[in-house]
Amino acid sequence: MSSNNQNLAMQRIAKLVDENSFMEIGSLVTARSTDFNLTAAKTPSDGVIIGHGLIDGNLVFIYSQDASVLNGTIGEMHAKKIASVYDMAMKMGAPVIGFIDCGGIRLQESFDALDGFGQIYAKEVAASGVIPQICGVFGNCGGGLGVMSGLSDYTLVEENNGKLFINSPNTIEGNSADKCDTSSAKFQYEAGNADYIADEAGVINRIRDIVTILPANNEDIAEADCEDDINRVCADLANCVGDTAIALSQIADAGIFVQTKEGFAKNMVTGFLKLNGLTVGAVANRTQVYNDEMELVEEFEAKLTPSACEKAADFVKFCDAFEIPVLTLTNVNGFKACKCGEKKLMKAAAKLTYAFADATVPKVNVVIKEAMGTPYTIMNSKALGADMVFAWEDAKIGMMDATAAAKIIYADEIAKADNAVAMINEKANEYEALQSSVESAARRGYVDTIIAPADTRKYVIGAFEMLYTKREDRPAKKHGAV
Repeated sequence: MSSNNQNLAMQRIAKLVDENSFMEIGSLVTARSTDFNLTAAKTPSDGVIIGHGLIDGNLVFIYSQDASVLNGTIGEMHAKKIASVYDMAMKMGAPVIGFIDCGGIRLQESFDALDGFGQIYAKEVAASGVIPQICGVFGNCGGGLGVMSGLSDYTLVEENNGKLFINSPNTIEGNSADKCDTSSAKFQYEAGNADYIADEAGVINRIRDIVTILPANNEDIAEADCEDDINRVCADLANCVGDTAIALSQIADAGIFVQTKEGFAKNMVTGFLKLNGLTVGAVANRTQVYNDEMELVEEFEAKLTPSACEKAADFVKFCDAFEIPVLTLTNVNGFKACKCGEKKLMKAAAKLTYAFADATVPKVNVVIKEAMGTPYTIMNSKALGADMVFAWEDAKIGMMDATAAAKIIYADEIAKADNAVAMINEKANEYEALQSSVESAARRGYVDTIIAPADTRKYVIGAFEMLYTKREDRPAKKHGAV
């Protein structure tokens, strides 16, 4: 046990891990540099506490920066200590959790400090997709530290004192912190650079939740005992078609759904849930957002946007790297049409397409309302390798809205008709019966089973149990380029 229990860095660790489980390593390390009167006596532990502990019995490795030592700046030995945490975590196959509260690079150590940053970056890259990397920001995390945060899998920011940035707001031309605090937790949360914001206790509790629900490494399987009825009927699920975050919590064991990037691209939900004790990653289109008081606070079109595609693509890639099965709830009828979005939509949609098609983990899709056009294909369709596709009884699957299709296909006949409206309705009904109905899609094999919304939980659990031993080989290559 560390004898240094009074500083804030150690207090945060104590709040995170199981009681009396933390073991500090390298407590006697100090800075080597003596330039600019920088002496060893002034840098206890060189400003960072490292070690290992347990979270609900799960081994984790931790580094926690001490802002009371040279403002928590990163120097040569400070960086070496963080790098050593990664070395140990990789050997043990355990997550790395970093608590950042840092004044940036240590100017007195110049290129030694820069080299230290590079060493940390290299370790993060090597660990990516092998062990989970979680970053908690409690103070400044700017410049090179911002890159460290970006390389981690999950970033959580304390909402009042946490600052996440590359460039300080006051260094951006025409801006200032008073005008727009681009370093604030809220700004970065809504930009998608922070997965979660809360007070210090909330951040630490969410980190515990993430560690508990994720596998320890890419060869581990995150399973737990399940006391929830696997055949439980979700009677109100059909009413949650708009807010799929609520729908996923109803499907989940014990109603627990841990969202990621909640403040970013709210028309796409991503997060983790347990299904019969197995951790599953969820991706779902969303058209409504309800608050904790069940008041409708936001509405969206059932369209794919660039930010929604990027959010979902990154999440699916993470799940695939850690062998976490993926569940999708699909309700989409097109791409969002706007000048700004058009600049990024093509590449973003390609990234999402690539992520689903490239993923070899078990993939289950549930069409809960609409699945139209190219966005339907992109959202984990059979064509991209979905192993099982279910659809609710009143879902629609097809190329486009039946009325719009009828107007295009029968344009000449409609123009000559005595009653154009009646003819459009007639042809639209014919088109929907042949091309847009869920029964038609099932007859062609694009839907495996049509289900009642209330039975969704038992069907998806059954599918993932069947897919538990799935193995899928792909052509040998170094990596893709999308």
